[in-house]
Amino acid sequence: MEHTFALISLGCAKNLVNSEQMLYLMSEAGFALVPDPDGADLAIINTCGFIDSAKSEAIDTILEVAEYKKTGSLGGIIVTGCLAERYKDSIERELPEIDAVLGVGSFTDIVKAAEAVLSRKHYRAFADNSAAVDEIPRVVSTGPSWAYLRIAEGCNNFCAFCAIPLIRGRYRSRKMENILEEAKDLAAHGIKELIVIAQDITRYGTDLYGHRCLVELCRKLSEIEGIEWIRLHYLYPDQFDDELIDEIAGNEKIVKYLDIPIQHINNGILKKMNRRGTGDDIRALFATLRARIPGLVLRTSLIAGLPGEGETEFEELCAFLKEARIERAGVFPFSPEEGTPAAGMPCVPPEEAQRRADLIMELQAPIMDDFTQSFVGKTIRVLCEGRDEESGLLVGRSYADSPEIDGSVQFEGFCPPGEFAKVRITSAEDGVLYGEEAT
Repeated sequence: MEHTFALISLGCAKNLVNSEQMLYLMSEAGFALVPDPDGADLAIINTCGFIDSAKSEAIDTILEVAEYKKTGSLGGIIVTGCLAERYKDSIERELPEIDAVLGVGSFTDIVKAAEAVLSRKHYRAFADNSAAVDEIPRVVSTGPSWAYLRIAEGCNNFCAFCAIPLIRGRYRSRKMENILEEAKDLAAHGIKELIVIAQDITRYGTDLYGHRCLVELCRKLSEIEGIEWIRLHYLYPDQFDDELIDEIAGNEKIVKYLDIPIQHINNGILKKMNRRGTGDDIRALFATLRARIPGLVLRTSLIAGLPGEGETEFEELCAFLKEARIERAGVFPFSPEEGTPAAGMPCVPPEEAQRRADLIMELQAPIMDDFTQSFVGKTIRVLCEGRDEESGLLVGRSYADSPEIDGSVQFEGFCPPGEFAKVRITSAEDGVLYGEEAT
């Protein structure tokens, strides 16, 4: 009899890639994926443990799934990922409902863990979280036309507020030939958009080849037949040079959408948080990018309430945002993470950090609305992803929309999912563009 498992993937895109690799390993071993833990032999929960809200979500998910186990409708629970890695010394004691636990360096043991749990044995594995990246195939769960392409793992930046290097280990690039082979396989299966991800893609190759290789990688990815969009996520502001800017500007397949997390603009806070460069460096970089890359859409991440942020520093951040008019922004209240230098620094109370985050989003809302409205009357290229159940319209994304974090385009027409359409935009509302397919 075929054993069944449900897979719940929490957190970031990099975590999702690990989930897709575990899905491949389980499928190859003869396990059958089911959509719900209720009635399954096993539930695999790939957790995030980055900030307090992510930890709470992971713990709540484990406890919710454990209810099925209590009633006998679920066989066992396997917990993997960042929460497991971060709390490897206490997670099983705190959550005795767990039957097996795997750290971020041991997700390849998923079949062994599953077989152990089915035999009513406990399983635990925590391999080196800074070992070379495992080259495991994956079952792509996104789409129908886009996929993440992870090019490195871990991080060497050691920002004072961030626990990622503690959880995911040191920065390790994948070999370029392995990345290109995977990209070609994705293209052969109909993928048209590659979303290039790592904790920091700008440092790609520095550990393997002794120099930055992102430009070379982008050129080779753009030569792959079938790949039409290359989207770059998590470029660090201190690692840009003229060669990279020229490549982004001149390579037609690289969408003019850059995700550059800056976190703050105040010099004192940036220095205290171990961020390289100054606020003026960020201002100069954004001005250069705007001047040299026509139609550029910028996305960034910001943290409100960082240690050292008083009213003056917060007002400087707000003034910068009004001036820079960043099209896409994610804002988070500061979360003191144990084990990080920032956790021991004086900071504003959590409710004040949240208030400031809310104020930034209020400030950003009209900027993002103005940007959305600027598309009305234009004809744009849209990657169709299917049909919206509520409106009945086709739904897709423009170059300005990264999947699952930005807006969308809904339109009348006949474009098959996974193909591109030219869409004339007739209106915009709440981040969604509406239009009709142009003939």
